[in-house]
Amino acid sequence: MAPVFRFAPSPNGDLHLGHALSACLIVEMAEESGGTFLLRIEDIDPARGRPEYEMQIYEDLRWLGLTWPEPVRRQSEHADFYRLGLERLKEQGLVYPAFLSRAEVKARVASFEADGEIWPRDPDGTPHYPTDERGLDPAIAAKRIAGGERHMWRLDMDKALISALRHLPPPHALTWLETGHGTPETIDGDPSLWGDVVLWRWDAPSSYHLSVVMDDALQGITHVVRGLDLMPATPVHRLLQTLLDLPVPEYHHHRLLEDDDGEKLAKSRQSTGLRTLRQQGWTPSDIRRRIGLVAL
Repeated sequence: MAPVFRFAPSPNGDLHLGHALSACLIVEMAEESGGTFLLRIEDIDPARGRPEYEMQIYEDLRWLGLTWPEPVRRQSEHADFYRLGLERLKEQGLVYPAFLSRAEVKARVASFEADGEIWPRDPDGTPHYPTDERGLDPAIAAKRIAGGERHMWRLDMDKALISALRHLPPPHALTWLETGHGTPETIDGDPSLWGDVVLWRWDAPSSYHLSVVMDDALQGITHVVRGLDLMPATPVHRLLQTLLDLPVPEYHHHRLLEDDDGEKLAKSRQSTGLRTLRQQGWTPSDIRRRIGLVAL
């Protein structure tokens, strides 16, 4: 089977040099292996995505000289598909409705830490969601949902790990093949570092974690190439792949680009976009030299 790669940006800001590195690297790896390069738009969050940013993604990538098969998969058009994954996890008793707001969680954490204790946090520094709703009476939860109360569906991490590890062959570990460090190596990750992750929100039809693994499986993605900042999320993806009986791609987490302050380039930091660089007179070859790839 020929390799299949994908570049999957979110339309919530201008693409920057870090995205250019990912996209160009993925295309090079696909060409070198005789594989296919797919573009996917991860617009699952309607509160952050903007049509104008999606159009800019196409323009920036074409300016870089990249091409891809049409039509492009847009996550916002496939809510029912992601719901199937959530329903499978519900049937296994591995998810639960969570009703606490961000403000309520923040207050709970502040109260706990006021006594000198440390509330557990995920690799991004976000406090874990409290676990006391795991055992909420289903009838009570259903009544609250029917009443229109805002909620999320979260993965019961403890139950999920027990279920997944029980079905894995020895050594019963959520491993993946990582090629981003030069020599291929097997990595053993720990999803519990993330706590009870969100899989569905009242204001979005899925979460990044659920939609990305389901899309990768549906599109036959054999190689996931992305920035090193997403490597900590891979154990969660391996857990969901195991629970949903999905194929496991190879992973390649590449180096990150930094700004003059030594911080990684990011939309949240308003890093200079490719559109702006183009307006300043940069060429695609300039971009490739800047990101450390051979100029065309």
